[in-house]
Amino acid sequence: MIKGLHHNAYRCCDSEATRRFYEDFLGLPLAETLEIKETKSGRATRTLHTFYRLDDGSFLAFFEAPDMPFAFKDQHDFDLHIALEVTREDLDRMFAKGKAAGLETRGVSDHGFIDSIYFRDPNGYVIELTAKRPDHDAHMRHAGSTARAKLDRWQAGKPAA
Repeated sequence: MIKGLHHNAYRCCDSEATRRFYEDFLGLPLAETLEIKETKSGRATRTLHTFYRLDDGSFLAFFEAPDMPFAFKDQHDFDLHIALEVTREDLDRMFAKGKAAGLETRGVSDHGFIDSIYFRDPNGYVIELTAKRPDHDAHMRHAGSTARAKLDRWQAGKPAA
């Protein structure tokens, strides 16, 4: 039934600053821009919806909606982050590029089956670039066979709410 991810959408505070980060820095081409003047419920609005294409054909999308208050805040990795796959060579190149550009750049984090670096975009979202290790697929196949038991163990050990 579900064939894949078409897009994830997030709020942005400035479409041009967002474009500079996603298109100029990360290299994701701006693929579509929709100006929304009325919501499906008939409310007048002035909203811009932008889409950035990933190599697999999916998109990261953003809404700039100045007429709708939104509390932008720096996100903690555990609260919200967007993880994008790159090659190991690109991971190293982007780490150096982020540092040279003066962006908040963290990593390289060893997760056992992937290596990751982290940036913060102009909206406060954490962007993770991740490179698969050679054993990634085997690791994930094996992990899938024990994932439910680990979840059940976690649930059983949680304090009551």
